[in-house]
Amino acid sequence: MKKRSTSLIAGIMCLAAAAAWHSLDVRAGIHETGASWQMGRYLLLIVLVLVLTTVCGYFLLEKAVPCSLPKLAVLMTGGLGILYLFVLPPLTAPDEISHYVSAYRLSSQMTGQPQRDRYGRVLLRAQDAWIEDLNGDFVYEPDEDGNLQVTAESREQAAKLGETLEESTYELLHSLGLNGQYAPERTAEIEALGSYVSSTYPPVTTTPLAYVPQAIGISLARLLGLNTVSLLYFGRFCNLLFFVAMLYWSMKRIPFGKEVLFGVAVLPMSLHLAASFSYDVMILSCMFLLTAVCLDLAYERAQVRAWDIVLLAVLAAVAGPCKMVYAPMLGLCLLIPMQKFGKVRNWFISAFAVGIAWGMAMYLVNSQVIATYAAATEADSYVAWAGETGFSMSLLIHDPVLLVRMFYQTLLWNAKDMHITMIGGWLGNLDQVLDVPYLAVWTFTLCLTGLALKIPGEQLRMSGRHRVWTGFLCAACAGLTMLSMLIAWTPVSSRVILGVQGRYFLPFLPVLLLALKNQTVVLTKDKNRSILYLMCCLNGYALVRLFSIVCIRL
Repeated sequence: MKKRSTSLIAGIMCLAAAAAWHSLDVRAGIHETGASWQMGRYLLLIVLVLVLTTVCGYFLLEKAVPCSLPKLAVLMTGGLGILYLFVLPPLTAPDEISHYVSAYRLSSQMTGQPQRDRYGRVLLRAQDAWIEDLNGDFVYEPDEDGNLQVTAESREQAAKLGETLEESTYELLHSLGLNGQYAPERTAEIEALGSYVSSTYPPVTTTPLAYVPQAIGISLARLLGLNTVSLLYFGRFCNLLFFVAMLYWSMKRIPFGKEVLFGVAVLPMSLHLAASFSYDVMILSCMFLLTAVCLDLAYERAQVRAWDIVLLAVLAAVAGPCKMVYAPMLGLCLLIPMQKFGKVRNWFISAFAVGIAWGMAMYLVNSQVIATYAAATEADSYVAWAGETGFSMSLLIHDPVLLVRMFYQTLLWNAKDMHITMIGGWLGNLDQVLDVPYLAVWTFTLCLTGLALKIPGEQLRMSGRHRVWTGFLCAACAGLTMLSMLIAWTPVSSRVILGVQGRYFLPFLPVLLLALKNQTVVLTKDKNRSILYLMCCLNGYALVRLFSIVCIRL
């Protein structure tokens, strides 16, 4: 009891010391800008971090106060997610503006508003157009329907909200608050020309189901007549709520490894994505629940119910079109013993139902993309951002040595970057200035490793054969991820595969860690809750550090 209390107090004291140290950076930023309000926000952040860490630590470490891990996951991921939501403000996450535009389009459909112009571009309200043009560089011309189009010449130099997270971003959001309007005179000029503005960012080609939570938040803000800042935060907050709810469901359903799932969910990258517009939230949530259901049916439930098959089919249909590289995760269904279906016929019907759900969803959403990549020749492949020829499937099929070389060199030279971007060492739009120290990244990694190890009295549920199969599925997901970036993003002049980010490995990371559990390396004591408390403290440190970095980034 005394030792646990000492650990709790030590964590709080370390956080307080780190917060005091980084307050020097906040003061330095205020000295340059005169934005004295930032110290008040920083102190509020410190208080919230310390309170949340104290409460989570109390429930994690004090055995006299029992609290289930699923409930603790809601408390910790929800609390930390809200703090990440405000420390890393709207449109700073990877590709977030494209996800925002996609959610905005779905919101317009929900509320009965015009959603696209004749060219397929998403229509925004005139009052919301400023987030793509902070400096007023856009020149608008009305099209045949009265919607405003941005001229190509004026589009090049425009700055968007969150493109680079600096002190000025905090200053802008503070000045606007939840009721202010950015550059009202400019908005009035735009509204005089037309009611809707065509976004310069294309929506993401995927299932609209990936944006339902975000679109609900945007729709609520629009129906309440709130400003753009509120609209942005409402959409992000609803996405976070969905992530927390799905995590709770997954942790209630998974028969073992709750701590591992919990640990992956509270990585800085996971929390940053959860508190953004990213459709990665839908992918993570569905893959977490798919993992939990498959393991529950394989090792816990006595019989597979029709509802379980429906749930698996829905998860496959929703997550599949978002990123088809996670299709091998459906192989986890093969862990379920055939006798639990009652009859062989039922097993085939179930497999067909899940497979057809995934196949139909892929066909409806991604058939054109798949056909384009499959039919592309070396002459057709072109990487637009690099202005060079790219790799094609036909080239790789005829030269498999080249494929192996590219995979090998990527793992050899880019493993560190993938590690950092999986844990969350570079946040924002993979901004290396908004960093979590590499020592902290490795501490998070060791925490995940500790959670994955066998503890005294724990029974190994996965057989060696099942662990090998699970490892193969995870390797297949990673391989397909790298292959997709090789074809879609890498010019032939590159010696490594470009664009491979560690966050792409998060959906299958929990089950991969569970497959590593073995009888050879075993913890002598159960320290899982202490490890989770350490991860909470590390997130608190990351939050105060990130806030101070933004304050001095002038």
